[in-house]
Amino acid sequence: MCEITLLMVQQIEEMSTFPRISLKPEVADHLRSVFLNKEVLAAVGHQVAESRFQKLLTCLSHPPSHTCIRASTHLAPLEEIRHKLAEELEKQMCSSSAGEVAVQIVPHPRIPDVLLLPVDGPRPVKQLSSEVVVGAQCGSAVLRGAHVFAPGIVASPKYMKAGDAVSVLSDSEGRCTRGATSFQGNRVFVGNGVAQMDRSAIFCTEEPVKGVGVRMVEPLYQSPSFDGVLPDMAFLQNLPSVVVGHVLGPRPGERILDMCAAPGGKTCHIAALMRDQGEVVALDKIRNKIGRIRQNAQMLRLRSIKVYCFDSTRAVSSDPTAGAEGPPFPPESFDRVLLDAPCSGLGQRPNMSCTWSLKEICSYQPLQRKLFQAAVGLLKKGGVLVYSTCTVTLSENEEQIAWALETFPCLMLQPQEPHIGAEGMLGAGLSPERLRLLQRFSPELTWDQTAAPLPCRADGDTIGFFIAKFLKN
Repeated sequence: MCEITLLMVQQIEEMSTFPRISLKPEVADHLRSVFLNKEVLAAVGHQVAESRFQKLLTCLSHPPSHTCIRASTHLAPLEEIRHKLAEELEKQMCSSSAGEVAVQIVPHPRIPDVLLLPVDGPRPVKQLSSEVVVGAQCGSAVLRGAHVFAPGIVASPKYMKAGDAVSVLSDSEGRCTRGATSFQGNRVFVGNGVAQMDRSAIFCTEEPVKGVGVRMVEPLYQSPSFDGVLPDMAFLQNLPSVVVGHVLGPRPGERILDMCAAPGGKTCHIAALMRDQGEVVALDKIRNKIGRIRQNAQMLRLRSIKVYCFDSTRAVSSDPTAGAEGPPFPPESFDRVLLDAPCSGLGQRPNMSCTWSLKEICSYQPLQRKLFQAAVGLLKKGGVLVYSTCTVTLSENEEQIAWALETFPCLMLQPQEPHIGAEGMLGAGLSPERLRLLQRFSPELTWDQTAAPLPCRADGDTIGFFIAKFLKN
């Protein structure tokens, strides 16, 4: 790195609680070439482009500054859900602290079924000598308000007993051996808690371990635990994922396809926006994920959802006389199609480490194109197709849109409502007019704007995400 880049990295790290996301060198180099591509450099210059890239690597390892709740407004008014949620969370927080606690819950100004709760952090928490090490995924969940569930624990003190005060550290690179009594590799402190199990109950058992292993009492980032809190009224979902449902714009009486539906959050949102009138077909090719979609639909009291275990790349029937009840379906069977595509997931937060190779990161584009082809075939003329991913690469986002517009002349990009993210990123040869019709959630653009009010901050401080909306002529 040059001296200017090193200085920039140092300044960004001074604002940070955690190190930047750990990537394989080949992946970091590839991402840098994406974010410093020729079109970007011509538009903003090297220093701005480099700064944005370094901020991206930093913010990916940190949790967003808010928790986003999708309210079940098909069951009750938003204000009623907000009131009930405040009551439940205040009870929860009073039971774990002395005195009354006021919970701030803010309605989103532009999205009618979203409630926002600020995350308090990083907080001044002193690390203890007794340490429990958890997997990176478990550590990320703790940073977003969860307790430590026993399957996520990979190391604990040799004589740990239920009731012991412990510090929780995340094994950011996945190198700790399960059952170890200590670990000195790269780990990140995420807070303090109280052990709910003896060590022997976690590691010395033939049965799969279940339940809370450490109850967090001093998390580094404080946000409420939603485990069992109003499960039919308040659904935890990242803000861009809620935006997708509104951009799709489902209407009562329509037939809508969610091509890669598990775990069913977007499927259920579509059905709720239709007031449960019409039909939402949910497909996913992984059988053990299908039950989760049905479970969420049942919990949210939605009856318009039909779930099938099926590979969406084969969802278009070659037999025009085939019935339209289950997959594969005749061409032009759906009014709207959501393709929330499998992707490299590089926009997820917090994520302290990605161990994937460059080959794995770049492997999704062909699959996404097969799914896209099926989506276009299944969409009626005059219908709407929404494509989305939770990644930050050009090849899975803007490059896919350029390919789709060239491959399918029947598709036209459409304005999105709401449009609270940034426009599309330069680098795929798309015109400024087309880029403005895309919606890219880019947390690096607002990483240092910490003084903004919560609703404004929440729109920028999200996971990395991408949305495109098409009309089929």
